[in-house]
Amino acid sequence: MTTTVSIILLVSINIGLLWLMMAAPLGQRTITLRRSFAHDPRRLWQAMRPQGNLTDWSPDVTAVRHGPALGLTDGQVELSMRYPDRRGQPVRRLCDLTESIAEDGVVSTSCRIIADSTLANSFWSRFHEERRIEPAPGGATLTLNISDHYRGLAFYLFRFFAMRREMTALETWLDTGRRQEGSLFTHPLTQIALAALSTLMLWPFFGLNGNGLAISILLTLVIILHELGHIAAYRAFGHQRVMLIFVPMLGGIAIGGRPYRSRFEIATCAMMGAGLSAFLVPVLVLVHASSGLEARILPVALHLPSAVLLLILGGFNLLNLLPMSRFDGGQVIRQVFPGRLQVLASLGLTLIVLMVGYEIGIPAAALVAGLAVVTLISLIGFRTNILRDELDPMSAPERLMAGFGLYAAVTIHSYAVITACKILFQE
Repeated sequence: MTTTVSIILLVSINIGLLWLMMAAPLGQRTITLRRSFAHDPRRLWQAMRPQGNLTDWSPDVTAVRHGPALGLTDGQVELSMRYPDRRGQPVRRLCDLTESIAEDGVVSTSCRIIADSTLANSFWSRFHEERRIEPAPGGATLTLNISDHYRGLAFYLFRFFAMRREMTALETWLDTGRRQEGSLFTHPLTQIALAALSTLMLWPFFGLNGNGLAISILLTLVIILHELGHIAAYRAFGHQRVMLIFVPMLGGIAIGGRPYRSRFEIATCAMMGAGLSAFLVPVLVLVHASSGLEARILPVALHLPSAVLLLILGGFNLLNLLPMSRFDGGQVIRQVFPGRLQVLASLGLTLIVLMVGYEIGIPAAALVAGLAVVTLISLIGFRTNILRDELDPMSAPERLMAGFGLYAAVTIHSYAVITACKILFQE
């Protein structure tokens, strides 16, 4: 399999996965989990209902206020969540509960979310949760059903693993009396394992040999550096808890600790992935120049790897800056440029990338096909969280800094790609 075919295949797979994870129309779906517990059904019921011990074990809920205390009906409760809103306060959700107890001892509670301090009510319009506890020999069986409308597999999987985590936390509390802290999935060792798995899955696309493995490892390192840029920006804006999640084949995702407060925050956090990597471009150019046979300042063994890393670094970040909806470039453009200027800014960004492709010798037919792919992905609809409150607007100086920062990052990584290609393919 030639390098060109490998790249086309890898890009095609990633586009397909991106559509599946973020845009596939799954419709209304119900996730059902069932688990048996060797405990008294009455204790299990007290643990599950907000009026009982919910806050003692739940990984998400920290406080419960009942309807009468808020001037509401008995069937309504306000839940304070463990994660913060955009102002750093706990997210609050107002739930409408219906409880029922059958003659055979089966108890159930039905929940709908009618208000949220962060998300608009329309986000929860199709959400419905039901918890049912049935007596069983030696204990009880808990059934958890959550129904919602899903667009893309990512949020569906997130909901599924969140439900499993809740079941595990409940079981730990019932058995030990202690709250379970943390999650196995977000543990650093798990993420290291996923990064290694991603590296091995990418290896065949670059050739199942030593060089192919080296390229796959370098690509993983570039992805990590890119996500560290996002994390640095989150920290600078005061996010207390930040996570790096590896998704094999698709790369990494940096997740902030709270919703965004302003459009400038969104633009800066999106841009800093490529922004931090840009500082490495002159370093790699200098390393390459200083490790040649003539310079002999640095070991010659660094000469070729520095050029390969320069190409991977520039190419990955340049593609990430394309003006597509879920890419960093598209997020920055949406925040910086108002109205119709978004079209002109997107066109300018795309033309720069096409010019880079032409400069490094990519055939015109491939460039046209690439432009069609960019247009196709840009048309894919993505479901986004509908915020209850408007983001703080971007001031003129902030807009200027973010806009120039975007095109500076594009320019630097374009230079990296052109320089690396001249070194590797024209020397």
